Amino acid sequence: MIRVLVVDDSALVRRLITTSLGLDPEIEVVGTATNGREAIEYVDRLKPDAVTLDIEMPILDGIGALDAIRRKHARLPIIMFSTLTEKGATKTLEALSLGASDFVTKPSNTTSMAESMASVREQLIPKLKALVGARRIIGEGRERPRPVVAAAPVRTSAPTAVRPEVLLIGCSTGGPDALSTVLEELPGNLRVPVLVVQHMPPLFTTMFADRLDRASALAVREAAEGDEVRPGEVLVAPGGFHLRVRRTAGVVRAHLDEGPQENFVRPAVDALFRSAAEVYGGAAAALILTGMGSDGLVGCRVLGELGARVVVQDEASSVVWGMPGAVATAGLAHEVLPLEDIAGKLTALLA
Repeated sequence: MIRVLVVDDSALVRRLITTSLGLDPEIEVVGTATNGREAIEYVDRLKPDAVTLDIEMPILDGIGALDAIRRKHARLPIIMFSTLTEKGATKTLEALSLGASDFVTKPSNTTSMAESMASVREQLIPKLKALVGARRIIGEGRERPRPVVAAAPVRTSAPTAVRPEVLLIGCSTGGPDALSTVLEELPGNLRVPVLVVQHMPPLFTTMFADRLDRASALAVREAAEGDEVRPGEVLVAPGGFHLRVRRTAGVVRAHLDEGPQENFVRPAVDALFRSAAEVYGGAAAALILTGMGSDGLVGCRVLGELGARVVVQDEASSVVWGMPGAVATAGLAHEVLPLEDIAGKLTALLA
C-alpha cells in the first residue's frame, strides 16, 4: 500500500482528494492536515510514503511546509496542488525549485464532482505510484531500508562521429530542476540551438521559460509559431501544443500544433524528436532527463538510426527513471550520466 498524507485548508478539496485516492486499492490516505504546521507534525508522526500539499494555507503555507519537510526527509515524494493562475504557477515553480517532486492542477470551480475526481485520479495517482516506486528502489538512508532489486540492464548503442547542429531535450517529473541545472552550466556562446519539451500545462511553461532565462547564460523563451531556430537560443514548447521544426528556404523554424496527444501528453518529446530527425538527420544531440513514462523513446530510436547522439540521465540522480530508463534499457543511449556530469559532456560534444 502507498500511504498518503493529504494537506489542504479546504475541506472540500481534502474530501475530493481522499475520495479519489480511496478508489485505488493500492493507495491508503493515512491522515489529513489543514495547514503547513500540521503537515510537518503529521509527516513525523504518520511517516507517510507521499504527501499532497496545497500551496495557499493559513498559519504556514505550502512553501514553508515544503522547506521544513525537505530538511528532514530529502526524498519523500511531495506533490503540490496548484491553481491554473499566474500566482499559482509562480508559487508552484518556486516549490519545484525548493524540492517538490511534482505538481498537479486543481480542477476548476465549474467542473462537476465526478469530473473533478476523474481529473485528480488521472493526474495524481500515476505520479504517486511512479514517485513512491522510485523512492523505494533508491531508498532514503536510515528512514527506509533499501530493498534488494536487480538492476535493469543498461546497454549502449555505437557512438557516431556526426557533428550535432541542434540539442534536443525532453523531460517530465523532476525535469524543471534537472533542466535548470543543465542549462545553467551550458556556455552562453553555445554554437547550436536548444529545443526543449517539458511536460507542463499552459501558462506554467511561459513562466518556466522566463525563470530559465534569468538563470541561464543562454537566451530562453517559450516557442511561438514561426520562431527562427538560432544558435545560442533555447525554445521551450508551450503547454498544450506540440513543438515541431521545419526547414524552409534554408531556415529552420518552430511550428506549433494542437494535434492528438502522444504518450498521453501535449507537448510530447516524441513529436519534437521525430520532426528534428526530418530536419537535421543524424546531426543532432538528444538528451532525456528525469520523467515518468516513456515519452522520447520512439524519437530517440528514430534519431539514433540516423546517427544522432543520445544522452540520458542516470537512475541515481533521476526523480523518476521512466523516460531515461526506457531509452537506456532499449540500448539507444550512448551515455548514461549523473545529472552533474551532463552539461560538461554536452559542452564538449557541442564545442
